Amino acid sequence: MHLDISTLLLVTCVLTFLVGALFLLSWAQARTTRSLAIWGIAHILGSIASGGLALRGIIPDWASIAAANGVLIGAYGLIWSGVRAFEGRSLRLPVALSGGGLFAAACAVPAFYASVEARVILASAIAAAFCAACAVEIWRGRRERLVSRYPAVILLAAYGACYAARIPAAIVAPLPRGANPLQSPWLAVLCFAGMLFTIAIAFVFMALTKERAERAQRLAASLDPLTGIANRRAFVADAEAVLAQPRRSALLLFDLDHFKSINDTYGHAVGDGVLIGFCAIGRLLLPEGAVFGRVGGEEFASLIPDRTAEAARADAARIGRAFAALRLPTLPHLRPSVSVGIADAAPGERDFDALMRRADLALYRAKQNGRNRVELAGPEGRGDHAMLGRARLDGRAREGRRSLNR
Repeated sequence: MHLDISTLLLVTCVLTFLVGALFLLSWAQARTTRSLAIWGIAHILGSIASGGLALRGIIPDWASIAAANGVLIGAYGLIWSGVRAFEGRSLRLPVALSGGGLFAAACAVPAFYASVEARVILASAIAAAFCAACAVEIWRGRRERLVSRYPAVILLAAYGACYAARIPAAIVAPLPRGANPLQSPWLAVLCFAGMLFTIAIAFVFMALTKERAERAQRLAASLDPLTGIANRRAFVADAEAVLAQPRRSALLLFDLDHFKSINDTYGHAVGDGVLIGFCAIGRLLLPEGAVFGRVGGEEFASLIPDRTAEAARADAARIGRAFAALRLPTLPHLRPSVSVGIADAAPGERDFDALMRRADLALYRAKQNGRNRVELAGPEGRGDHAMLGRARLDGRAREGRRSLNR
């Protein structure tokens, strides 16, 4: 089968333009994702460059050789800048555009311009370097788990390898000397491969962007908007996942004391600040691996794996002391405190609701015994059930705590 490189370049021109337009359309719908705009511009420039290369022999040689190749190499640099933008890094536009500028400047040297092999080697080396750099940038961001990240790395590395293969090919199988030296079988094959890589890489770039947006939506749906920690639904899901493992855990249930009075006295802005301050302290002092979330208005919970209730008492006391030391210079009379109830989950215990009820009763007892203290849940079937009976006479245990806060 004969592959006509001029036809392939024209097809690549149209295809790349459509891909660039798709990137720009996607960016118009998500203006905060600037990588889409950069990739769109890069592909539009690549389309222009492909058109210039296809018109070799029709337009002046300086336009189809120096200018078209320089713009094409610049497009690869912009793709690299777009990848850096996607990963939250600086664009480094001077570096991105330096490759195209270097090629155009080299074409001003008569000896270089006259050597087809030299032009192919330099252009291929720069394009391969940018493809490899894109793969490295995406690999560096692998801590953000996106499914399409690894296919993107593989495709970009493979594309870079195709460009690198042009270097020995230009030496071993020189391009024909004639009116249009681009009419070479191996160059046509590489051009066809490049067209396929363009489609595939554009697809994974779109997939990466979509996965990140979906991940951000899932994360936003699982976080409490004020404090930034897990909301109740996310906390329960994470806690149940921990309980599913054969390990001992301790559940800590926190309730900020007199929180309604803080809101009434100082205003909701101060109350919000107290909630945020408590969460900051909890994040800092809870052990690594602990699940932490907001389960009510001023109520928070943490499930600590590999902890007994007695060992978790020290964690709760440390958080309580740090929270009690929280001071606002403009509000010297503000004295926040927290009550904590702790329940122990034996290895293999998977009933989160039962564990929550035991911690809830321990917290109720901490409130009754004067607040600003830590109480451990008693063995099931003993004093906690009597406590539950008394709480039900007054209403519900949770409602009882609310009344104590008023």
